[in-house]
Amino acid sequence: MYDEVVEINLSELVPLAACPHSPDNVKAIKELEGDKIDQVCIGSCTNSSLLDMLKVAHILKGKTVHPDVSLAIAPGSKQVLNMLAQCGALSIMIDAGARILESACGPCIGMGQSPNSKGISLRTFNRNFEGRSGTKDGQIYLVSPETAAVSALTGVFTDPRMLGELPDFKLPEKFTVNDNMVVPPVSADDMDSVEVLRGPNIKPFPISEPLAETIAAKCSLKVGDNITTDHIMPAGAKILPLRSNIPKISEFCFAVCDEKFHDRALELGKSIIVGGSNYGQGSSREHAALAPLYLGVKAVITKSFARIHMANLINAGIVPLTFASENDYDKIDQMDELKIENVGKQIADGNTVKVTNVTKGFDFDVIADFSERQKEMLYAGGLLNYTKKNA
Repeated sequence: MYDEVVEINLSELVPLAACPHSPDNVKAIKELEGDKIDQVCIGSCTNSSLLDMLKVAHILKGKTVHPDVSLAIAPGSKQVLNMLAQCGALSIMIDAGARILESACGPCIGMGQSPNSKGISLRTFNRNFEGRSGTKDGQIYLVSPETAAVSALTGVFTDPRMLGELPDFKLPEKFTVNDNMVVPPVSADDMDSVEVLRGPNIKPFPISEPLAETIAAKCSLKVGDNITTDHIMPAGAKILPLRSNIPKISEFCFAVCDEKFHDRALELGKSIIVGGSNYGQGSSREHAALAPLYLGVKAVITKSFARIHMANLINAGIVPLTFASENDYDKIDQMDELKIENVGKQIADGNTVKVTNVTKGFDFDVIADFSERQKEMLYAGGLLNYTKKNA
C-alpha cells in the first residue's frame, strides 16, 4: 500500500533550469532561451558519471566553447577521469576549450571558478543558494549536462533538443578499478603507536556530552523558514579551508542571519535555536551541526526539519524537536529562557515533550519522533559517543 501514486509521462518532460536562488525556482529552458550566459560548470558530485561525461564530450567534439563563456568540467571521481582519458573523451573536452578541474568539491561551494559579479553561470550541480558560488550577486542556474554543454557552445541558454537525438551511449562492459592509493588501516597491535599529525589549522573534534537530565537555556537565535545549511555554515574560499578547525570556522556560524550569533552563543555557554519550516535544507554539510555543537547549542526547535540535517544534529548530540502547534513559534522571542525537564525520560516515554518558556510563563509541546537507535545516540551525546559505548 502507498499513500500516494504519482504517474509521470516521460514524453511530456522538457529541459528545465532551477533559477536563482533556489533549486525549487524552476523554469523551462524555452522560457530562458537566447539569454546570454557567462560561465558553465559541469560535474563535481552531481551529473558527473562516465555516462554524463561521454554525453558532454559528444556535444563538444570538433567544436569550440563560445568566446564569451568559461567552461569548467570536474569528473565525478578518479575512476571517471581515468576512463575519460583512456577512451579519448578527455582530449575532446580539452580541445573544445574546457578547463579540467580535480574530482572534488569546487565551484559548487565557492572553491574556485566563482562567476563574475552578476554573472550568469549554468551549473549541473544541485545547489544554487545566494552567495554559495563565492560571488554574492552571482546568478546560478542548475541545468542538465546536455543543456550545459550546448549552451557553452552557443553562449546563450539553449534547448539541447536542437541537437536532435543523442546516440545510445554504450558503457564499457568492465569499469576500471584502481585502488592503488587506498591505504589499509594499521593493525590493532600497532594503532596506539600511530602519531596523528596536526598543523596549526587542525583542532580536535568538539566533545559532546551525554544528554543532560534538564536542558535550561536561552534562545540564542530565532530564524524563519527555509534556513539552509549555507545560512548555518556558509561556504566559500575564505571559510572552507577552516573545516578542520571547528573553533575558527564557528566564527562564521549563522553570520548570514546574525553576525553577533557567534559571540552571543559563546557568552551564553549553552543555548537553544528556534527556527521555521524546512530548517536545514540544502547540502548536508556536517559543519552545520558541528559548529553549533561547539558553540553550546543543546537543542533546535523548528516547525519542520530537512531530513538529512536533522540526522546530522542527532549525530552531533543536539536534540532536534518540532512544534506540535506551529502557532507556538510566534510566542517565542530571541533570548527567552526555555526549559525542558527530564528530557531523556520524556523522549523515552513517547514522542511528545513539554517545553516551558520561563520568560513568558507558558508551556508548549514539541514532537520528538526518533528511532530507538537515534534515541540511544542522543542519550549518549551523539554518534561518536554511541559508537564508542557500543564498540
